[in-house]
Amino acid sequence: MDIIQTVKKYVLSVNKEYADTASDHYDFWEQHIQFVVKESLVLAETYNADKEIVELGALLHDIALMTKTGTRGEHHINGKNIAEQLLSKFDYPYDKKERVLNCILHHRSSKNAENIEELCVADADIIAHFDNIPMCFNSAYRSNITDIPDLINYFAGDYADLSDRTKETFNSRYENIMNVLFGDFYKTE
Repeated sequence: MDIIQTVKKYVLSVNKEYADTASDHYDFWEQHIQFVVKESLVLAETYNADKEIVELGALLHDIALMTKTGTRGEHHINGKNIAEQLLSKFDYPYDKKERVLNCILHHRSSKNAENIEELCVADADIIAHFDNIPMCFNSAYRSNITDIPDLINYFAGDYADLSDRTKETFNSRYENIMNVLFGDFYKTE
């Protein structure tokens, strides 16, 4: 059994059910998770992290949101619990399972990361926002952030949450994105 393909198939199934039945019809896979997976694997390669652990963590990091389990504020905790049941069902080795679960638990900020795999997933979750700018603008709009200075601060807040290590590699891309989006309104120091 290829655990990554099995988990991906499960995530896509849960995602389809959410997109078909939720009032917002949000497609987690198309709008976010595929980008987190892609970026987490780039970081895993860059930082010589365990790619299997990172990819599984990226695939499952928002599983609680897709299954409508608990609140958004606790989706990392609920997601860890859902993933634990899923990975146990597939007889995934305990030591690896614990590492994947901690990627999910700590994905909300790289400042919570306790190892390189957790850092890859947490930073990829942020970088993925810059891979899907329309989603970020939609999220900002729903939060009543509509003027340019506040939008710049919104994007800058995401960037600030990256680990220092990832900021170094992502900085030029971030600066390009901000200059394209905000032009003269965005001033680099």
